Amino acid sequence: MIIRRATREDLPRLIDLLNQVLMVHYEGRPDLFRPHTRKYTDEQLCQILADETRPVFVAYDASHPSVGVVGYVFCIAEDFSHSNNMQPIQTLYIDDLCVDEHYRGDHIGTALYKYVLSWARSHSFYNVTLNVWCCNLKAMDFYRSLGLTPYKVGMEQVL
Repeated sequence: MIIRRATREDLPRLIDLLNQVLMVHYEGRPDLFRPHTRKYTDEQLCQILADETRPVFVAYDASHPSVGVVGYVFCIAEDFSHSNNMQPIQTLYIDDLCVDEHYRGDHIGTALYKYVLSWARSHSFYNVTLNVWCCNLKAMDFYRSLGLTPYKVGMEQVL
């Protein structure tokens, strides 16, 4: 397994995996998510891949080149150095992490997360953060198993 920066050549697999993530969210919250859509358009994906403040890393399975990318993690660098009320820190926000449904349980998500931690440390980030939907219990358990703890909670009341 190789973890590397995503390229435009990875777009077809990124799109497949984005579709998988969307369906997990749709199944958990069909009142919020539309099926058979995805978070980013092709144009947005190309912009993200070219943006140094939004690194995307992929797990590439060299032993199955026909599959290739089996997981990804989209990140966003957040800089609070000019905030009025926050400490002047830099945070690496994990915008999305996905492992192909056929490869889940093979520790690819753990490898991607550890890679992000190492990359963030080497680039002097203060912390790594992410959001997880409460309906995605497997993801919540996965992130807890990696040592993540809640630092803020989003709440709602459906009307």
